[in-house]
Amino acid sequence: MARRKKSGIISWLLDRMSDWAVGMLTKPLKRYALHIPNDIAALKRHVRKGDVILVEGNERISECIKYLTQSSWSHSMLYVGDEPIRRNPEMKAPLVAQFGEEANFLVVEAIVEAGVVLSPLSKYRDFNIRVCRPFNLSAADLADVMDEAIRSVGDTYDLRNVIDLARYFLPVSLVPARFRRQALQFGSGEPTRVICSSVIASSFHRVKFPIVPNYEQLPPATLPPEPPRRKLWPIGTRTTGALQYGALRLVSPTLVTPRDFDLSPYFEIIKFNIIENMRFDYHKILWADDAPSAPVKKGA
Repeated sequence: MARRKKSGIISWLLDRMSDWAVGMLTKPLKRYALHIPNDIAALKRHVRKGDVILVEGNERISECIKYLTQSSWSHSMLYVGDEPIRRNPEMKAPLVAQFGEEANFLVVEAIVEAGVVLSPLSKYRDFNIRVCRPFNLSAADLADVMDEAIRSVGDTYDLRNVIDLARYFLPVSLVPARFRRQALQFGSGEPTRVICSSVIASSFHRVKFPIVPNYEQLPPATLPPEPPRRKLWPIGTRTTGALQYGALRLVSPTLVTPRDFDLSPYFEIIKFNIIENMRFDYHKILWADDAPSAPVKKGA
């Protein structure tokens, strides 16, 4: 009986500490600079299902992730649009009641205080964002990515993985770099606990779409023989280099961070704010230094 009471007290203390940590990490920062106003209407026209949207957050945990990853991007989410409603018509009424017309423009994201949730795209209207599009992703694989992401809604946030990422990225020499990834392979070890980037990485991992894979050069003995080619014209023919023969190894989703989608060569960057405005002319920008100063009112 005493052990049960002791266990209950410890559990209660851990819950209180967790609540305190979440409150501290999610506290908004006083200073936040929006680099350029977002054209949400243009974003809705050009964003596609399966796009990864990166966000420069305004919370304390955002600053931690930006520092640890040496990147401007602290949060990531997957655009799914109206896919949840299409797949489950019963969700239409509650989603429309909660988000109105924005229920047709939804993202899957993992946030500290609520876990994996569906949120409207317009939620990040006043944040610095970037759209990353998986290059040449097939329709069948896109459907699988959507399946995995939507299925993860309801999972809880993995604070343990954030601590592990901090241990991995901080410039310490106690643990050799080659051992850090192995030590962090599964984060908390619970499959229903994720962070924002890992839930997206898991979705792409399902169809083996690369984000930041490791490249391994194959030994010469294992290289496949190059078939003979009939050269119709010697000029401009392509030669197969040794770098083409290699193997890519997927990185654990728990080690993928928001910046990896930005740096990945397998994702395109979509400039939605000026994608339609082909008449953009930087000569017509009104710079603050060149703007006429306001007249100074003199007292009577």
